Amino acid sequence: MRCAAVLTAAGSGTRLGHTLPKALVPLGGTPLVLHAARGLAASGVVDGVVVTAPEAHREELAALFPGDRVPGTAVPVRVVVGGATRQASVAAGLSALDDVAPGCRAVLVHDAARCLAGPELVRRVVAALAAGAGAVVPGVPVTDTVKRVVDLPDGGMRVVETPERSALRAVQTPQGFARELLERAHRLGAERADDEARAVSDDAGLVELLGEEVLLVPGEAAALKITTPADLELAERLLRPS
Repeated sequence: MRCAAVLTAAGSGTRLGHTLPKALVPLGGTPLVLHAARGLAASGVVDGVVVTAPEAHREELAALFPGDRVPGTAVPVRVVVGGATRQASVAAGLSALDDVAPGCRAVLVHDAARCLAGPELVRRVVAALAAGAGAVVPGVPVTDTVKRVVDLPDGGMRVVETPERSALRAVQTPQGFARELLERAHRLGAERADDEARAVSDDAGLVELLGEEVLLVPGEAAALKITTPADLELAERLLRPS
């Protein structure tokens, strides 16, 4: 089963204290997006990668992939301009899948901000797709107590529910999908894509709107999302040899 990946790399680096897109922020001297692409390629189950980039930095990101390959591998890469939201960026990446993996039937959607997701996690997601799942997300148990809240007229918030923690998971990427299902979900949810308030925060959310089942597989601690300087510091520690 041929599998391609859409690697989203258009996020802002503002909360990391950078003016560059987050994907270009260095981790151990290497941009986050390059770490993420190498993790996908090292799995041995990804046949091509489409990277979605901010228009102003497309050439800069493309230069990280000489010969349009993940460095040190034969995995082809195409860098395309993303959209106004993550959902719109993924849709742009889906339109270029056949440029890197013609006829692929499975798609991974991964975030450059989760650049340390390991090859075994990628293989776990793809194995679930190969076994017949239409949509797969990796997740880890939630350790904090979580409250559901509502806004109050004075600008405050009120707690309305404490969900049972054992039934909650923090979801990571890469998420995996049957290509036809993901393309259909994006097509039917396209009216949300350019509105940040309505766009979904992950692709499994679009699939859920269709009433389709989403399977969960175990995630991993290394697949943390790098958003703040503290996250970057933790990732630096994880990257160092023990």
